[in-house]
Amino acid sequence: MEVKLIHFYPDLMNLYGSYANLSVLRRALETMGSTVTVETVQPGQDVDLADADFLFMGAGTERAQKAALADFLRFGESVRAAAADGCAMLFCGTAMELLGKTITDAEGRTYEGIGLASFISVQGKKRFVEDVYGHTALYDAPVVGFMNKCSLLSGVETPLLTAVDLGFGNEGKGGAEGFLRNNVMGSHLTGPLLAKNPRMLDAVLAAIYARRGEPLPPLPRDAYAEAGFSVTTEQLKQRCK
Repeated sequence: MEVKLIHFYPDLMNLYGSYANLSVLRRALETMGSTVTVETVQPGQDVDLADADFLFMGAGTERAQKAALADFLRFGESVRAAAADGCAMLFCGTAMELLGKTITDAEGRTYEGIGLASFISVQGKKRFVEDVYGHTALYDAPVVGFMNKCSLLSGVETPLLTAVDLGFGNEGKGGAEGFLRNNVMGSHLTGPLLAKNPRMLDAVLAAIYARRGEPLPPLPRDAYAEAGFSVTTEQLKQRCK
């Protein structure tokens, strides 16, 4: 199977090793026998999303986020159409906020998002920095990661993490975190998310194959990723007590 991955603004939105989400996904797809093409999109560059199998944007500073948003708005209609068609997507950190209705910065300026969802983001002077241990409805295993953000999100109807036992959610300490609709995922968790959570990677792989109507080959297993997840999960779980 030939798979096309789209990477938006790899130079502008590249904090916390976010690019590794795409790296582990590509490696897994190739291990499963797929031929993978990664198409990068820089500001001002056009791209056809009609035949894309996965859209990705990494985390960026709040300033970089506004620069990315200024360009990304022109893709709003095509991204919403791809989402409605079941295209798998991952938006990390501040990139997730671009999917919502509005973003208000720490100075009170408000920017329109692409409106894929109706949630709003409000950025402040205080940063929320903490390890995260939570749960998702996608599978039974926990979700782990690290967070460094200055925004609070309200109005997220379908979060990626249904509950956070340790760390911060969309609206502050605990609660739910991230965004999930169909095959669109967004989260402020870094790690990176797919590298640190092997079952989350499995969920993305399954979504890509299901949309193409192809049978899912055996999922690859990375012994180092599995061991890292096991150690991280055990350590963070102890801190939840």
